[in-house]
Amino acid sequence: MAIQRYEPYREMISLRDAMNSLFQDSFVRPLGLLGEGSAVMLPMDVIEDQNEFIVKMSLPGVRPEDVHITVHGNDVTIRGEIKADEEKQDAHYHIRERRFGMFQRTVTLTTPISPDKAQATFENGVLTLVLPKAEEAKPKEIKIGTQAQGGTQAQVGGKSQAGTQAPGSGQSQPQTAQASSSS
Repeated sequence: MAIQRYEPYREMISLRDAMNSLFQDSFVRPLGLLGEGSAVMLPMDVIEDQNEFIVKMSLPGVRPEDVHITVHGNDVTIRGEIKADEEKQDAHYHIRERRFGMFQRTVTLTTPISPDKAQATFENGVLTLVLPKAEEAKPKEIKIGTQAQGGTQAQVGGKSQAGTQAPGSGQSQPQTAQASSSS
């Protein structure tokens, strides 16, 4: 049996360990899932493509009729309630991590949408919103037209679009050499 020397400081927690523990408890756990009766924070994904936004939100244990979706300008708000299970008077919880209560999430989209064309589906506890972008918000392509022969061409930097120097620019036009074959 080895004899160990008593060191009273070994059992004391360092200030660094205490601060790490404090920050771990405060910031790692999502704030909406801390206490009973607090607002529930549910995960959400927002995806954008050229024509629409797709919003997916996990709503486990929520009935579709308990979810309300509103659109105001560029803001989309999803709110509802996760209802608590009936508690049994003679039961004792060993672990109780499932949360209940009101929830509300608002996301501000970068471009206007057409709420009258929006679609919402609810399947396997996942709400999916398809929000088409408004026509005025969709990117438009502008095609460059060609002009007929004899029309004027726009000039950029003293040169015409055809690549020759514009008249009056003070420089001579490039010459092209043609090879002639003589026998």
